[in-house]
Amino acid sequence: MRYLCLCGEILVLTLDIPDLAATEAFGRRLGALLFPGAVVALVGQLGAGKTHLTRAVAEGLGVRTPAAVNSPTFVLIQEYPARLPIYHFDAYRLSGSREFAELGADEYFRGAGVCLVEWADKVGAALPAEHLRIEIETVDENRRRFRIHALGEMYESLLSRIA
Repeated sequence: MRYLCLCGEILVLTLDIPDLAATEAFGRRLGALLFPGAVVALVGQLGAGKTHLTRAVAEGLGVRTPAAVNSPTFVLIQEYPARLPIYHFDAYRLSGSREFAELGADEYFRGAGVCLVEWADKVGAALPAEHLRIEIETVDENRRRFRIHALGEMYESLLSRIA
């Protein structure tokens, strides 16, 4: 299932992802479309595939060693060189938006790279008003449902290109 709707004032794309290969294909396509200063907020339960999707996005951005992209849970942020610098945050161990902001996240958001934030629901107040939010729901062992929310015109345009 794939559908695009205007929910309130937010453009939302829902995708049913049948397997890991489809997750990888979607992530690579998204990575190829991202732009300087893009912020992607990833939300989903433990094991939903946030890091796997991040790795695929990094591939789409041209990271040289996709296998090096892993969860930065213990270091909170990883940086990877690619077509655009990638800043991969993991907010799992943070107590909230204030602690995330104290990491200097705002400087990264205003930079020329791409910010990918896992566990973004824990730090939502620290995210820029305009960003792409991807909610990952586990349907079964292999299948996922992505609900992609475009918050802002640039993200609406990006989402229209994905849909």
